[in-house]
Amino acid sequence: MLTSALVLGLLGSLHCLGMCGPIAFMLPLDQTNQVKKTAQLSIYHFGRLLAYGVIGVLFGLLGKGLSLFGIQQKLSIGIGVLMIILVLIPGKYLNGHKLLSPIYSIIGKVKSKLGAELKKKTPDTFLTIGFLNGFLPCGLVYMALLGAIAMGSPLKGGLYMMIFGLGTVPLMSLVVYSKGMFSTSIKSRIQKMIPVFVVIIGILFIVRGLGLGIPYVSPKQAPTDSVSATIECHQP
Repeated sequence: MLTSALVLGLLGSLHCLGMCGPIAFMLPLDQTNQVKKTAQLSIYHFGRLLAYGVIGVLFGLLGKGLSLFGIQQKLSIGIGVLMIILVLIPGKYLNGHKLLSPIYSIIGKVKSKLGAELKKKTPDTFLTIGFLNGFLPCGLVYMALLGAIAMGSPLKGGLYMMIFGLGTVPLMSLVVYSKGMFSTSIKSRIQKMIPVFVVIIGILFIVRGLGLGIPYVSPKQAPTDSVSATIECHQP
């Protein structure tokens, strides 16, 4: 399941260029010193991964809370189905919904703060920009967050999101050093692959929730009666 986060980040990093690419181009990097430039870019990426990790912990905590009700497998199936549905539903039906207005308000404040930080050149600027960048809206981040919830653990949720972020680092870094390195046809092909892979991940979560007894992929859930009996046997 953690591997799916890495692959989602790798394949989806081209999509991330649409949201984060302009920010990466605007970073106040030192163009005269390549070592310093690389260090600054690394700090920026670390800030993004830190933000993803924080969000992943929170959503993993939500997943743990749901798991306490004994619905972890059903939760995994539900999230898998939701991933597939979100791929099939056109984005125009989701954008601009009134229920999302509070989120858009917060995003507006993040963008304002981000714009102010891009004008600075202090040592902590790159960490702050990266951290704020991690909170900007992105469809793939939302998909990854569903995976973090399905992990059913704050630690695993945070790890899932950080691995996802790690998958976006190579392409995001290459773009800074080599602008215009991808042709339009290559971008189009990769963009078409992203929804397909999201559906595959959704199916993987569904299979995981079904408890088919496949090691590491779909382990069987211990029967509730057996767990209860074990607990009673170990009580003094």
